Amino acid sequence: MTDFDFASRVDRVEPSATLAISNLANELEADGIDVVDLSVGEPDFDTPENIKRAAEDSLAAGDTGYTSSNGIPELREAIAEKLRADGIDCAADNVVVTPGGKQALYEIFHTLIDGADGRSPSASGTSSRTGDEVVLLDPAWVSYEAQAKMAGADLSRVDLSPYDFQLEPALDDLAETVSDDTELLVVNSPSNPTGAVYSDAALEGVRDLAVDHDVTVISDEMYDEITYGVEQTSLGSLDGMGEHTITVNGFSKAYAMTGWRLGYFCAPESFVSQAGKIQSHSVSCAVNFVQHAGIEALRNTDEAVGEMREAFRERRDMLADLFADHGVDVPVGDGAFYMMLPVSDDDQAWCEGAIEDAHVATVPGSAFGTPGYARLSYAASTERLREGVERLADGGYI
Repeated sequence: MTDFDFASRVDRVEPSATLAISNLANELEADGIDVVDLSVGEPDFDTPENIKRAAEDSLAAGDTGYTSSNGIPELREAIAEKLRADGIDCAADNVVVTPGGKQALYEIFHTLIDGADGRSPSASGTSSRTGDEVVLLDPAWVSYEAQAKMAGADLSRVDLSPYDFQLEPALDDLAETVSDDTELLVVNSPSNPTGAVYSDAALEGVRDLAVDHDVTVISDEMYDEITYGVEQTSLGSLDGMGEHTITVNGFSKAYAMTGWRLGYFCAPESFVSQAGKIQSHSVSCAVNFVQHAGIEALRNTDEAVGEMREAFRERRDMLADLFADHGVDVPVGDGAFYMMLPVSDDDQAWCEGAIEDAHVATVPGSAFGTPGYARLSYAASTERLREGVERLADGGYI
């Protein structure tokens, strides 16, 4: 067998902890064991029927070829309309449609980040060059770290766990981390994995730092349609942030379209022209008929999204009450469909035990940069959520 000389960017990245847990759950289920899977960040709803019909109509109309690399004009305009309604100064020419949110992030990181050159450390133990600095807010979605490492960035992290995962009380910590050497800051509100929705004051603090230090901010708003009793503010809508913000969003979560692979970002035209090179030489374009379905999703699904949102809210409240009944106080976020359950310091061992003994699948908090927690997704039926909590209690895990 060939002894491959693997690129350093591959060595810098660990396999997805979420997929590792999911694979273990699949193995147990293949052996006939019933697993309550609370690990996957995927809505348990089907894609709304009108969206599916739009894709079928598009297929019937022959929309099966390549599109322009940045996306069909009608979808880019619909996205721009949505973002303008959110207060962002966005035109169709500011939008790039991508095959999923991860591809949007990939293009952003690789457009902005100059990485370490990948050569082996010198005899003195120091590498010849370090990469641009990327700042993450922990706990942070696992793919941010992976994307940054693949691009060769140096990572700095700000821990929000002492503040119940809220950003506003951690602004002083963030100010000590962000500097003129920072190239990119990633903000995710509503948050995966905590469900936190950051306050306007917190976002204004980010704005002040970004402007003062000339830092670009990725505002990942993938869960912006899934909030409970609060309004999520788009960072790019704040005064002074138009040239400092790249807004990332997509269709996976709000419209239950994870498998459709459709995302986008909005950025200044100068950035779009450069990132577009990566898109054109990698994935070429998002799928044609899926883009047509995206137009329908943006314009005609408010009722369906509202029904899913209400179901998630009811599950969140029920789950928090169930844990409280067992004496466990869990920080409750105002968005997305996740909770961070406090567990033992060795959260990896806790999660492995929970799935092997109690047959409940969760994701260790250390995968998100915050040990001592397990992420639970409440994108599951109320019956399965109740069953999961009871199994954890019966097994002595809570």
